[in-house]
Amino acid sequence: MSKLSGRIKGDIFMPREILWTDAEEIGIQLQEKFPALDPLTVRFTDLHRYVTELEGFADDPAKSNESRLEAIQMSWHEEFVDEQR
Repeated sequence: MSKLSGRIKGDIFMPREILWTDAEEIGIQLQEKFPALDPLTVRFTDLHRYVTELEGFADDPAKSNESRLEAIQMSWHEEFVDEQR
């Protein structure tokens, strides 16, 4: 089950928009989408693509930077390690 936050409108779940600054949420979603992939082996160019292709991602792809990608990678890695336990 997804840990995605959002709101219910009528009978429809409306996920909130995801921004580059939502590293924890992005990490959760990436772990759900790629459970067997070790985040520390992912190149930043691929990570950028994975993030921008997530459902609900609504930020400007050009607003990415190394610091934000690193924070996302570390959040994803935390989720990955938790799943290995």
